[in-house]
Amino acid sequence: MIEYMHTNHLSCLETAIHFNLENADIVGKWECIYYEEGPQALYKERRGRNRKMSSKPRKKKLSKEVEEDLIAENQRLRMENAYLKKLQALVQERTKPKHPKK
Repeated sequence: MIEYMHTNHLSCLETAIHFNLENADIVGKWECIYYEEGPQALYKERRGRNRKMSSKPRKKKLSKEVEEDLIAENQRLRMENAYLKKLQALVQERTKPKHPKK
């Protein structure tokens, strides 16, 4: 089909119409494959997801030292967060207007 397109000086759209294809973009893709990888590359199955892609992303293995540092930082941030929450509650309690009981 690609060779026919070039020998007859046709565009991708004209070639798609001639060969009764609904999508002219596929002719352009086939043309790129033909010239980049050769005519035999058109026989390869190219549908679907690439086989090199895994379904789950791989977790990077951290060194023991880095992992311990991250755990320590996480604990420190949790303590800081708890402290700030308590401080905010105390400040709100002090600024809250006191109403006398009736």
